[in-house]
Amino acid sequence: MYDRWNGRIVKSFNLEDNNVGRNINARDIYVPAGYSIEAFAQGLDTPSSILFTPDGDLYIASTGYITGSATVSRYNNGRFELIADGFNVPLTGITSRDGDIFVSHRGVISVIRRDGTIQDILTGLPSYGDYSNSRVSFGIDSKMYFGIGTATNSGVVGLDNNWVKNYPFFHDNPGSYVILNGQNFETRNLYLETANEPVLTGAYSPYGVSNIIYEVRKGVTKASGSILRANPDGTDLELFAWGLRSPSYCRFDEQFRLFVSNNGCDIRGSRPIANAPDEFQLITPGVWYGWPDYAGGEPVTSPRFKPEGGQQPEFLFTNHPNLPPRPYAMFPQGSTIIGFDFNYNSNFGPRGDVYIAEFGAVRPNTIRDIAPLFTGSGHRVSKIDMVSGGVTTFAINKSGFPAHISREGGFGRPADIAFGPDGAMYIVDMGTNYLDNLNSFIPNTGVIWRVTRN
Repeated sequence: MYDRWNGRIVKSFNLEDNNVGRNINARDIYVPAGYSIEAFAQGLDTPSSILFTPDGDLYIASTGYITGSATVSRYNNGRFELIADGFNVPLTGITSRDGDIFVSHRGVISVIRRDGTIQDILTGLPSYGDYSNSRVSFGIDSKMYFGIGTATNSGVVGLDNNWVKNYPFFHDNPGSYVILNGQNFETRNLYLETANEPVLTGAYSPYGVSNIIYEVRKGVTKASGSILRANPDGTDLELFAWGLRSPSYCRFDEQFRLFVSNNGCDIRGSRPIANAPDEFQLITPGVWYGWPDYAGGEPVTSPRFKPEGGQQPEFLFTNHPNLPPRPYAMFPQGSTIIGFDFNYNSNFGPRGDVYIAEFGAVRPNTIRDIAPLFTGSGHRVSKIDMVSGGVTTFAINKSGFPAHISREGGFGRPADIAFGPDGAMYIVDMGTNYLDNLNSFIPNTGVIWRVTRN
C-alpha cells in the first residue's frame, strides 16, 4: 500500500514487542506464475477484517478471540495503532462511509465517528447462537446491508450448540410464515448429566421443546440466516432476503449487485447434513435461499445429503416460500468461505473476478465429533470466474495442508481479502490453531499477506 506519511511503498514489516508464535515463509505458498506473495505484517492476534478507506488509510479489525476484547487499529508509520476497543467478540468486519468506520460485532453494529467517538446504531441483533452478524456493505440506495447467521447448524437446537445453557430460550426464527412438519429430535438431557431420560426438541424451538404437526411459525424481521438492510443511522430496519445458514460476508460489485458468501450445513448435531456446499450467492430481494431444507439449490431429502451411517434428512417445513435459486458458485463442504473482493485491476487479472478466502473446516464440539477435512477445501484463496461461475485455487500451501497441521510457513486461516490502492491483493490470515483444539488460536500468529503481479 502507499504510505501516506512518507510517500514510499511499504513492502512488509513486523509489529514490535510481539513474540511471533509461528513460522512465516511465503515460499511455502503456491501462487500462479507471474505472481509474488510476501508477508506484509505479522504478529497479529486473530485479525478478521481489512479495510482500505478512500483516503488511503489502512485499518485492521481483530475478532477478540484471544484477548476477549475486539479491536480496530489503523496503520501508521510501520505500526498498527489502536483506535477503538471493547467491542463484542467476535468482531466480524469493518466498512468505511463518509469518514466513519462501521463495525459489526456480535449482536451490534457500531460506528466509529471521525472525532473518535463510538455510537451503537443497531443493538439486539439475534447473534447469540452459532453464527454472528456479518460485515456491513452499502448499496447504491445508501442503505447498509448485512447478514444475520443462524442459531443452529440445520434448524434444531441440540448438543452441538454450546450456547444453550447461557441462552436456553434462544432458537431460529423464519423470515416468513412457515408450517412445521412436526418432526422431533431425541438427545440426552443437557441439564441432567447423569439422567437417562431423553429430551425431544423440535425445529425452530428452544432446546427441549417439541413440535406438533402443522405447527405455525410467524415470520420476523430479524430472521435467522437473513440479509437485513437499514439506513446508515440504523433506522428503518427491514428484511431483504433469508434462508441463508451463515451469510458471513456481503459486498456489492460495480454493477451494484449484492453477493454473499454463505457457509453450508455441517455433519453435526441432531440433524446432520452431509455434502452441503458453501455457496456464493447473488441476492435478490424477497427471496428464500433454501435453509434449512435445501443446500446448493437441492432438497436435503436427496440421498447425497445423507451422512454415512446416519439418517436421511427430512424437510422441516411443509411449505416452502419459493424454489430456492442455484448458487452463483459452490465450494465443497468445510471450505468455510468468508471475505472476498472483486478485482478491477486488469493488470492483476481478469476484470470482475472474485478472490475469496477459505477459512477451512473446524472440529465442532459435538457428540458426533466428525473429523474435519484438510484436503480439497479450505486454507486457501480461490478465484471465481464471474462469467462461468467456475472456481479455481489461486493460492495454497504447497503441502496442501494448513500451517497448524504441517507446521510450514504458509497459510493458517485465511479470513478476508481486499485490493489495495497499489493494485496488490491483501489477505488476512487469522492465525494458527492448537492441534488439540481447532477452535482456539495461538497468540500473535495472525498475518497479512500481500500478492502482486510481477
